[in-house]
Amino acid sequence: MTVHPSLQTYADAWTHSIEAIAELVQPLVEGEWNRATPCPGWSVRDIVSHVIGMECEMLGDPRPIHSLPRDLYHVRSDFARYMEMQVDVRRHHTGPEMTSELEYVLIRRARQLRNENRKPDHLIRAPLGAEQTLELGYRMRAFDVWVHEQDLRTTLGQPGNLDSPGALVARDVLLEALPKVVAKDAGAPNGSAVVFDVHGPVEFLRTVRVDAEGRGTVDGAPSLGPAATLAMDWETYVRLACGRVRPADVSDRVKAEGDLELAQAILDNFAVTPR
Repeated sequence: MTVHPSLQTYADAWTHSIEAIAELVQPLVEGEWNRATPCPGWSVRDIVSHVIGMECEMLGDPRPIHSLPRDLYHVRSDFARYMEMQVDVRRHHTGPEMTSELEYVLIRRARQLRNENRKPDHLIRAPLGAEQTLELGYRMRAFDVWVHEQDLRTTLGQPGNLDSPGALVARDVLLEALPKVVAKDAGAPNGSAVVFDVHGPVEFLRTVRVDAEGRGTVDGAPSLGPAATLAMDWETYVRLACGRVRPADVSDRVKAEGDLELAQAILDNFAVTPR
């Protein structure tokens, strides 16, 4: 294995999740590929198409030349249009075509990982013609495939892997977004603190502190007298943060204390993933 040590965690998490996805969809009959998932606007087929497409981009394959229909209600931004291209081009593929392409991409990416000798700060292609470091690319692929594995598990009624290596990557990615959610989007007062108490397969206690200039930071130290405290289970945290449910849909699974108006503002701005 030639993968740099700082990339290995993400490579392992990606492998675990994408192999789980392949196992989940292998036995599906044709009609099940059309089932709607919690990911807005996407079916089971669409999620697998997205995963295939993004892995092809990690391989450096050219993007498909394809015109999107104008009536896709869930496509509302340039980023969404970019992502939808790889999805829409496969919308008429059969189940066997999907599983075959996924298997082929898995083989190619596994070979790429085995032979990876680029440094973590090496720049690679990112969505919309941007660039990102190889380490960030690995990290976001590990995050993305785990979240979509959970979408598929929810749709197919096969829960699991909420504490897998990908779940720990997802925890860290989502926690990085908390300071902006609390300080900027929800407008928590300067000098205040908000505590997040998450239980379940992945447990953590984090405090977002807003300084005198309105900047937020997150740490693991408890706060005495926080402005608000939000407690929920890990699955609910993920579904809210990834925009899979609205706060009203899971109000019975979230316990808020302290400034309830601030707590609601945080929940209303909790979704941080682009789709």
